[in-house]
Amino acid sequence: MIVDSVLVNAKAYFKREIVDCAIAIENGEVFKIGKETQMPKADQRFVLNKSLVLPGLIDPHVHLRDEGKAYKEDFYTGTAAAAAGGVTTVLDMPNNAPVTMSAETLGNRIKIAKKKILVNVGFYSEFPIEPKGIRDIVDEGAVAFKLFMGKQVGGLGINDDRAVEGALRKAGELGVPVAVHAEDEKELKKNEEKMRRSNRHDVSAFREAHEEIVELKAIERLLRITEKTGAALHFCHITTEEGLSAIIRGKKTGRLATCEVTPHHLLLSSDDFGRYGMAAVTIPPLRGKRHIKALWNGILNGWIDVLGSDHAPHAFREKDASSIWDVKAGIPGLETTLPLVMSLVMKKRISLDRAVSLLSEKPAEIFGLKDRGLLEEGKKADLVVVDLKKKFKIDASKFHSKAKYSPFDGWEVQGKLLKTFVNGRLVMEDDEIVEKAGCGVAIRRNSV
Repeated sequence: MIVDSVLVNAKAYFKREIVDCAIAIENGEVFKIGKETQMPKADQRFVLNKSLVLPGLIDPHVHLRDEGKAYKEDFYTGTAAAAAGGVTTVLDMPNNAPVTMSAETLGNRIKIAKKKILVNVGFYSEFPIEPKGIRDIVDEGAVAFKLFMGKQVGGLGINDDRAVEGALRKAGELGVPVAVHAEDEKELKKNEEKMRRSNRHDVSAFREAHEEIVELKAIERLLRITEKTGAALHFCHITTEEGLSAIIRGKKTGRLATCEVTPHHLLLSSDDFGRYGMAAVTIPPLRGKRHIKALWNGILNGWIDVLGSDHAPHAFREKDASSIWDVKAGIPGLETTLPLVMSLVMKKRISLDRAVSLLSEKPAEIFGLKDRGLLEEGKKADLVVVDLKKKFKIDASKFHSKAKYSPFDGWEVQGKLLKTFVNGRLVMEDDEIVEKAGCGVAIRRNSV
């Protein structure tokens, strides 16, 4: 037998250990893991020189933009950034133009994406106006729903408890998770209006508008509403000690609740606004050190399930404004997550086992990506090759993303990505995209 490719002289994260091995790939899947002498012949042979092979990252929080927001990012540049960052599967958020909130808008978005993408892409949808449209959206292939609680985005009235409960119940019946941006719209709007009336246009006003209670109230409300729905809630970018504590209480009382934190909320604090300026403006905002300590405790104690980038690219001109209310909030993160986390591993702030769980295994489990997230025979060959000894500086000007800015620009990190394999195909090597647009796979719910 001749397989598609064999990776030799590798160190692979396999069954929670780092083992010396070779890996054979056939038809986009891991065919065999073992000694080089046990490998079949192959059309391609990659000598990895003892570099580390990990399962590709699965990032469940990515804004690929495109369509009406293509000037910020498009499917090609966004997935090129993913491949350059070792992210082999992304889940695309629905707050697009048009908003993804029907079978028609979802189907059209998938059609456009298939011609451009370089990695695997699954798609969120907002909830539609009519509950009967939820099944149509799932049948069209949505991997999950997104519930944006900070302002009205989709068709579902976010301040109508009965409507929210009905939508969550339907999602639970269909077995589709619901990701939540947990900020209370009423509290947030009240705070913003207060700041504007006071002629406050600074970063501190933005932080005060998005105060801790805004996150906590949304989390507690949804945990209460979802009690009888059977829906699986995934709380995005948690930032506060109080919010995380509420989720932990929900988990302990049997709620189907998972949560995510971003690298920037772990590694940056509100004190960093002076250093990084508007590049560090994101929603929810950076918090104080008390909250960061709580997030780290959640990481180390297993309460936080996922590290997601919340890749939110904007045109640089949209980040450069005198009034904070005119600044587009968001940080591009697809190309910085892996080196930042590998640096933490090398500094022993987090174990490699925990890092792989947060970046690959748990996202696959939460979002039903059954054949991804692990390096095992029979799984999809979504793999990244990393030189853990290599140090380098993050250079935002060289990002594949259209958003060439980052608060991490100039940071020295350790753990250089050498190659990214998506479904067995080499897509990125030595910072260069080596495959053509459209080689990625649009993942539909009924295909995962």
